[in-house]
Amino acid sequence: MQRWRTPRVVGLHAPRVNEDCPAGGLAQDGRLRLLSFNIQVGNSTESYRHYLTRSWQHLLPHTGRAGNLQKIARLLTDFDLVALQEADGGSHRSGYVNQVEHLARLAGFPFWYQQLNRNLGRLAQHSNGVLSRLRPTSIEDHPLPGPPGRGAILARFGEGENALAVVMMHLALGTKTRTLQLAYIRELIGGYRHQVLMGDMNTHANDLLLHSPLRDLGLLAPQVEATFPSWRPQRCLDHILLSPSLTLERVQVLAQPISDHLPVAVEIRLPDCLVTDNLPVLSPQPGEPVA
Repeated sequence: MQRWRTPRVVGLHAPRVNEDCPAGGLAQDGRLRLLSFNIQVGNSTESYRHYLTRSWQHLLPHTGRAGNLQKIARLLTDFDLVALQEADGGSHRSGYVNQVEHLARLAGFPFWYQQLNRNLGRLAQHSNGVLSRLRPTSIEDHPLPGPPGRGAILARFGEGENALAVVMMHLALGTKTRTLQLAYIRELIGGYRHQVLMGDMNTHANDLLLHSPLRDLGLLAPQVEATFPSWRPQRCLDHILLSPSLTLERVQVLAQPISDHLPVAVEIRLPDCLVTDNLPVLSPQPGEPVA
């Protein structure tokens, strides 16, 4: 573990901007709507046999992908901050469409960022992504320990002790490698009071909260419903973890079997100090009551 004591900030970035969409803000009551979704490159899977019979869809373009991305985009419009896993960054299989950017445009998100984790050239561009209606103060791009191909994005909103730190990730399948990755992430977020961890974590909440390097943070795992496989959910692999300083308003696993994972949605209320010091708030519309 000592090897990863000092996080490696490989890239410090500004978000990409969708000029067609105005920047957004928080609701008057400080609510923030979060979604995490492993989109499986826009492929649908309805049974285990499809991993074999539809395996070619991970290598070649197909007509159903565009329709699936349209369905995903309609789902995303109800949220403020979205973490995507298993997106393609623009290769032959996706018709050279950067799926993170494409979904940002379809769903009207002004800010987005694509993290390329495994570059197979024209064959595949394995990526994570973030879509946001709020402008991130900074975005850090972190390859994770272990075999190449896994990464985490740290998006920070605001400055100082009341900044909100959000980590989007796709963790390894193996326990040993995943523990190394979580130790690395623990170092990333240890200096922040307000924390959100989102993504396909490939393990259950008890493992994360009780038996991993995150166990001393006091994080909450409000979502306990199974997310995988989407056609008959049996395992809870996708999570949005929250620090105790954030108030949970609602949590839901959405019955949207577009991918082989189901999306996880959480609505939180941010503390007044975070909103007042750091984040823009939407002005109320005429006739709308002020919270």
